[in-house]
Amino acid sequence: MTDQTHDRLLIIDFGSQVTQLIARRLRELNVYCEIHPFQQVTDAFLAEFQPKAVIFSGGPASVFAEGAPMPPKSVFDLGVPILGICYGQQVMMHVLGGKVERGHGTAEFGRAYVTPEARKLALLDGWFAADREQVWMSHGDHVSEIAPGFEVYGTSPNAPFAITGDTARNFYAVQFHPEVHHTPNGAMLYENFVRMAGFKGDWTMGAYREEAIAKIRAQVGDGKVICALSGGVDSSVAAVLIHEAIGDQLTCVYVDHGLMRKDESEQVVGMFREHYNLPLIHADESDLFLGRLEGVSDPETKRKIIGGLFIDVFEKYAKEIGGADFLAQGTLYPDVIESVSFSGGPSVTIKSHHNVGGLPERMNMQLVEPLRELFKDEVRALGRELGLPPSFIGRHPFPGPGLAIRCPGEITRAKLDILREADAVYIDQIRKHGLYDDIWQAFVAILPVKTVGVMGDGRTYDYACALRAVTSVDGMTADYYPFSHEFLGETATRIINEVPGINRVTYDITSKPPGTIEWE
Repeated sequence: MTDQTHDRLLIIDFGSQVTQLIARRLRELNVYCEIHPFQQVTDAFLAEFQPKAVIFSGGPASVFAEGAPMPPKSVFDLGVPILGICYGQQVMMHVLGGKVERGHGTAEFGRAYVTPEARKLALLDGWFAADREQVWMSHGDHVSEIAPGFEVYGTSPNAPFAITGDTARNFYAVQFHPEVHHTPNGAMLYENFVRMAGFKGDWTMGAYREEAIAKIRAQVGDGKVICALSGGVDSSVAAVLIHEAIGDQLTCVYVDHGLMRKDESEQVVGMFREHYNLPLIHADESDLFLGRLEGVSDPETKRKIIGGLFIDVFEKYAKEIGGADFLAQGTLYPDVIESVSFSGGPSVTIKSHHNVGGLPERMNMQLVEPLRELFKDEVRALGRELGLPPSFIGRHPFPGPGLAIRCPGEITRAKLDILREADAVYIDQIRKHGLYDDIWQAFVAILPVKTVGVMGDGRTYDYACALRAVTSVDGMTADYYPFSHEFLGETATRIINEVPGINRVTYDITSKPPGTIEWE
């Protein structure tokens, strides 16, 4: 938890897939909030956290189920405003004396319309622009009787208590999800709620920068810090912020594992040496990584080899600088949230995430993670605050294992060279057409298959490649970018003409889920 500099809003998570969107809506209003699973929210937790307001998220459970997620009853005695969303509404009614019933024909999934009651409610100020408002419903059970003290302020065809409130206690509840895109004006409800709760809206990147610098200095003292600099936005912002805090006590290590994009190492190292003058080791370890990856085709094995070698390499360079007391990483808030299992049980591993997480234990170092309270867009805002070039702040995400996971099957230097050239052409096309900033991430994958082609009067037998471009907010869900056929045709022609070794180009239109953004 952060310090008490800012008013804090607590989001109690009951397992909704869109709980993070609640936090994003609030952060956009310059309100500091944290998400915590319901199991962690005890009486002692509440006493320490001291929230100025509380939001109950939605969730997939039924209040009737054995062991159904519940908040501590003491949350209702804090004397602060509470807003319940979907399952959060049902929990409030269930605990406070109302009644919830199973579906029985009143379930609602998808778009619905809420109409207002005649009585006024500050939560709804300016919300009903017409005689009804579009919302997104996703509930099986429903409230059949509201708790004492509550009144009805909005209804939908299958939710007679779509909006309820107890103005005396400042308790409010809605059956729909105001945080999702399909409730077009939902952000207004959150804006009204935090205004009613008295939040000052002082959560800004300027303030965060000063607080983070003070925290880094307090944590590090006169110790040495080594930072894993990948050249991505997160590690770059973390490095500049820490350097501003402690200067030459920080040494960055940029590891070139031979799996970077075309000219990337030169660009990253050049930017940091020319603009920031911070201690930087350019570690060319491509022979080590590519040698160990030779003949390996299983994606999980690739990731584990790369992760293990990163630990070895960082250990080597940490010793070269005379040892390090701290390891800096660009961990973000979504990483922190996802590391906590909502159910308390094991989570399914979709794929291993590359990091240098084994290093602190092995070398008795502590972690410095100055971005662990931020979402991706907030990291970019902090980067702008720190003066990083716009072209760098807006870069598409690039995975730690690099091109290794864009090269399904066995990795060879020849295939990597082909992949670099194809990727460079593709990104050039995207920039040329002014699409780069509209896309969350774009890349080429070289496929482990060769196909027959005809070029001129000759037969070719070369690799096929797949183009990938997705739109997303935070990378947790994504959809493919709808390029025009003209763009795809022009790009395919350029790649085939300009990149020896490729004679066939495809476009991946899989969303996430069911697919992942990367191919491995």
